[in-house]
Amino acid sequence: MEDQLAKSTEERTFQYQDTLPSLPVPSLEESLKKYLESVKPFANEEEYKKTEEIVKKFQNGVGEKLHQKLLKRAKGKRNWLEEWWLNVAYLDVRIPSQLNFNFAGPAAYIEHYWPPKEGTQLERGSITLWHNFNYWQLLRKEKLPVHKVGNTPLDMDQFRMLFSTCRVPGITRDSVMNYFSTESEGCSPSHVTVLCQGRVFVFDVMHEGCLITPPEICRQLTYIHKRCHSEPDGPGIAALTSEERTQWAKAREYLIGLDPQNLTMLEKIQSSILVYGMSDGSPHVTPEDYSQVTAMILTGDPTVLWGDKSYNLISFSNGVFGCNGDHAPYDGMIMINVSRYVDEKIFENEGKWKGSEKVQNIPLPEELVFTVDEKVLNDIKQAKTQYLKQASDLDIVVYAFTPFGKKLTKKKMLHPDTFVQLALQLAYYRLHGRPGCCYETAMTRYFYHGRTETMRSCTVEAVRWCQSMQDPYAHLHERRQKMLQAFAKHNEMMKDCSNGKGFDRHLLGLSLIAKEEGLPVPEIFTDPLFSKSGGGGNFVLSTSLVGYSRTRGLVVPMVHNGYGFFYNIRDDRFVVSCTAWKSCAETDAEKLVQLVFHAFHDMMQLMNTAQL
Repeated sequence: MEDQLAKSTEERTFQYQDTLPSLPVPSLEESLKKYLESVKPFANEEEYKKTEEIVKKFQNGVGEKLHQKLLKRAKGKRNWLEEWWLNVAYLDVRIPSQLNFNFAGPAAYIEHYWPPKEGTQLERGSITLWHNFNYWQLLRKEKLPVHKVGNTPLDMDQFRMLFSTCRVPGITRDSVMNYFSTESEGCSPSHVTVLCQGRVFVFDVMHEGCLITPPEICRQLTYIHKRCHSEPDGPGIAALTSEERTQWAKAREYLIGLDPQNLTMLEKIQSSILVYGMSDGSPHVTPEDYSQVTAMILTGDPTVLWGDKSYNLISFSNGVFGCNGDHAPYDGMIMINVSRYVDEKIFENEGKWKGSEKVQNIPLPEELVFTVDEKVLNDIKQAKTQYLKQASDLDIVVYAFTPFGKKLTKKKMLHPDTFVQLALQLAYYRLHGRPGCCYETAMTRYFYHGRTETMRSCTVEAVRWCQSMQDPYAHLHERRQKMLQAFAKHNEMMKDCSNGKGFDRHLLGLSLIAKEEGLPVPEIFTDPLFSKSGGGGNFVLSTSLVGYSRTRGLVVPMVHNGYGFFYNIRDDRFVVSCTAWKSCAETDAEKLVQLVFHAFHDMMQLMNTAQL
């Protein structure tokens, strides 16, 4: 046993990458069978029969040919989906990515040692940054523990994308630049970018081979803050990253053409460990209501974050913090992981720095002063206008449900994640009078460079249960039975998806093969039920569990008449984050969340009364 422990402490973060299994291609028959089942809640008998025929035709015809080509592709790649997914889901999309794809979330320090308090921004900021830089060093030294399920290691590649990573706009397709290296691979950039009052500064976080301390970081932040609040504002170059992608690519090319130094400065921002934004905002926040602070992190001032950066840390004047990051290079759980680490360290140290107050003579921050002209200033103005117009349309609700949480649901032998998903199905059904096609993120990190699969939560079983809950004549026992059937179905599907047996990514692969081969779009993808059931990115409920810690996050809805719904599961509470567009008359984030909370009570009551 001791030997084993000694061995486990020697594990390196990326050591299992070469031995992880390749991403499998599921069987065509299985995928189509699961797909047919998933469209049932959205079809009448006639529509379903028609889709069944289309699927049969596809399976026996072009589908099989495409599947064979996909198998051939998978033979030559350890992850047949990776490159396609990055391009199709993120880099080829032209709408502004900062608002439409980035994820954002508030830090939970307010729940323990750092309640909102004016005048704490600089000191707290230096401590937060220091913990983040320690995490960066753990990754550099490959000392971050390998994530495992039981004894099975998960893919850790996405952690390379957390620091010193940035999306760069292109005219038709963006690219992701990653400058991070582990110590064994060589040098890695060691500077941080600070945005404040439309100006940009950088400073190195290493001095004579050691990480600088919080008092030293605080000196740098104080220098920047003082200068920015006693001198005129800068142009706010960062706002350009919130623009439509092709627009931003052209503006960037123009900026570089104006002065080659501008490119050097852009690369300095791109390669920095992270971007730290200092805002003068003072958002309201309580442990039960994070709505306003979350809105300010996702839809606030576009000059305090670099929208293309994989990691932005934003601080407010009342000592409240949050993160915002580009979704292209990695999935939300990576940011959740670093945020959780920092939160735990702040908690362990009672929100204080307990080391030396001595400040060495380190070089002052350097300001990156871009050469701009009337056109650039106009581009910035235009970017801000379009961004704030769309941002003001987003409704954000982040509330805690405190009567009970994971402890009680587990005591009732109910999986807490499935509990929330089914409550959401019931809430949507009650609010809109129909089933809601739903995307829940399933993790496929058992496989090499695995990211996610779509788990479709709106099952036939879930709909039958929702109907019974709305039927005044349905007996309690029947409702409970139907709920437990819906639970069982959901749990089985989630297991399948995580094990590479989902069908949405498989169908995407088949459609992309057809496109690459110049073939007409197969009928299965133009059939109205394909999009009605959520296919092609049309899910009205876009959802994800964001873990079992205090850290939370969200993104915008997938479609205009939909919701983004993200949740934290804790021992004593569920924290729910919901987004919807105000310009859509039929959606209402506030109402949906209240109905979810109502459903939590109803479900628990079913478990209690049915047992009497």
